[in-house]
Amino acid sequence: MPRFLIAAAHKSSGKTVIATGLAAAFAARGVAIQTFKKGPDYIDPMWLSAASGRPCYNLDFNTMTAQEIGHLFAQHSRSGDLSMVEANKGLYDGVDLLGSDSNAELAKILQTPVVLVVDTSGMTRGIAPLLLGYRAFDRAVNIVGVILNKTGGTR
Repeated sequence: MPRFLIAAAHKSSGKTVIATGLAAAFAARGVAIQTFKKGPDYIDPMWLSAASGRPCYNLDFNTMTAQEIGHLFAQHSRSGDLSMVEANKGLYDGVDLLGSDSNAELAKILQTPVVLVVDTSGMTRGIAPLLLGYRAFDRAVNIVGVILNKTGGTR
């Protein structure tokens, strides 16, 4: 099943706006996009459901085991053409210092490629080493794309 996870370097980078926009764009083109949201959130799933025209499901390490998360994801992904998971917080952030409840861990459990949203406010050339660090930090996380958000100027 084609799928991807929208994550970010840190919270408030624009993940929800981007994920909602992508869900609406895919749905407008006739793609049955199945959306998921990491965590116990109920507001973002409402936006994702409205944009996709389909229910959005939460994937929550606080209430589900990794096996249950995988099962729920597989079960609901079957009915769509494409699945998209919107992360919470930063890619490697979580309550556990080892990252066992992070978005990166979720991507590994679901074997889902990651599209990283980077808030570029106040940055130019410094974006490159940041991205290199994100790729090198955990090679098992498959970062396949980057969306530079909040850009300004020609640089």
